[in-house]
Amino acid sequence: MRTIVAGNWKMHTDRTTAAELVNGVVKGLEALPAQVEVVVAPPFPFLASVAEQVNGTRVLVAAQNCHEAATGAYTGEVSVGMLKSIGVGACIVGHSERRQYFGETDTAVGRKMAALLAGGITPIYCCGEVKAEREAGRHFDVVGRQIDEAFAGMDAEMIARVVVAYEPVWAIGTGLTASPEQAQEMHAFIRSALRNKVGALADTIPLLYGGSCKPDNAAGLFGQPDINGGLIGGAALDATSFVELVRLATAAKH
Repeated sequence: MRTIVAGNWKMHTDRTTAAELVNGVVKGLEALPAQVEVVVAPPFPFLASVAEQVNGTRVLVAAQNCHEAATGAYTGEVSVGMLKSIGVGACIVGHSERRQYFGETDTAVGRKMAALLAGGITPIYCCGEVKAEREAGRHFDVVGRQIDEAFAGMDAEMIARVVVAYEPVWAIGTGLTASPEQAQEMHAFIRSALRNKVGALADTIPLLYGGSCKPDNAAGLFGQPDINGGLIGGAALDATSFVELVRLATAAKH
């Protein structure tokens, strides 16, 4: 099973600090074995420069969003082909912030995933429940529905090429974190839901935890059997912390 640690920089950094951050990550990784896949997702303006900077290293560059259409009059949007042309290898889709602030639905995210797969870019599909849904005991229903709707129409070969990130929305940027047991329970549920769609291929799909994952809590999370790494927010903005998370994932899984 692949282990992945991906850093989502969100709307942070400028051109100078983006270059400094990725340089710190690349240098820090030199001391670690290359057993964990490492991904950074800078803001759109810096994707090309960061992709050039990491060329020839173990770091893969991801976008934070894309549009489903190949071309067209979609002012302000970015297509899969555009991303591919500058060396982007993965793309985050369905992040809770995109759902909350921009009204993205699972059906719309599913179309983006199909476009990414057709264009040879790996989707990192985010799913997860808000606090009220967790407290009402509806978290499995919510995540199950998200998976069903986003993957509708995809065949097993397509689904097997997706990376899934579980992000308890109540833990993003709040300082709260799902316990290792809570996180494992949901990851096991997601694995089972995927197994219903693709059979044994579900055991090859990396499942990442994303929700205030930091060096002081990562070991317990990464040690769970169905957690194959993390989608990191705040801790990805510090090279030392991010590299430490890669080290912890390496130690937990290898």
